[in-house]
Amino acid sequence: MNKEIATPIRTKAILDKYGFSFKKSLGQNFLIDTNILRKIVEAAGITGETGTIEIGPGIGALTEQLAKVSRKTVAFEIDQRLLPILADTLSPYQNVKVIHHDFLKANVPAVIEEEFGPDTDLVVAANLPYYITTPIIMKILEERLPVRAIVVMLQKEVADRISAKPGSKDYGSLSIAIQYYTRAETVMIVPKTVFVPQPNVDSAVIRLSVRKEPAVSVMDEQFFFEVTRASFAQRRKTILNNLTSQLAGGKEKKDKILAALRTAEIEPSRRGETLSLEEFARLSNALMPSFR
Repeated sequence: MNKEIATPIRTKAILDKYGFSFKKSLGQNFLIDTNILRKIVEAAGITGETGTIEIGPGIGALTEQLAKVSRKTVAFEIDQRLLPILADTLSPYQNVKVIHHDFLKANVPAVIEEEFGPDTDLVVAANLPYYITTPIIMKILEERLPVRAIVVMLQKEVADRISAKPGSKDYGSLSIAIQYYTRAETVMIVPKTVFVPQPNVDSAVIRLSVRKEPAVSVMDEQFFFEVTRASFAQRRKTILNNLTSQLAGGKEKKDKILAALRTAEIEPSRRGETLSLEEFARLSNALMPSFR
């Protein structure tokens, strides 16, 4: 059996063998520390019954660890140059399928149905390219993909924003969107030194446990997210000023916004970053009749 992929020596040997050069545009940073990969697998609670979905397998470092413990792993890879490398590095594992497709454009429900079938315990595990972290996570959540958890490595700064609490500088519309669908926790901080090439910043592994029902009850999900985005448009502005300037027709409906704030029991002078998920839900439900 070959030595594990995620060691400095083996990774270099694989890259040299195929003359692979990193594409900055694809955010390629390969992990060279098997302990961290095992911790990702552990954090995802994967068993022999679990199906795993990976996005951006690279040369197969995490894929290998997933394949060792899960029932089946399906990995989406956008870079055609990596396909022959993956065919080689993952050849010992019969329970892996690599799909050459952009995950953001893929019909993932159809893939899940075909590759895993109904009622499989499903987990997403990935070392995500920094530049598309948020769109990938939001696609999984907004499309209501039937996954139990999402365990991903991403830029530490984004992890801080995802798990931030009201009143902190990192708290914003991204925190709300992800906490609406999941329970978010940071599993570990990962130093930049364990990647090739080295990124400029440290990373973090986060676990998002998908809620069976969203955290709060809203009349219109799309409008709820519109309201949260508007509330953070200019962080120094009050909630009243942000909603008035950012919501379509807000200036003409300032009295309606004031009335909705009263109904939701929110002081108009507060800033968006002080509002909890529950307060945003009350506010969007109170605003709804005037804006929809």
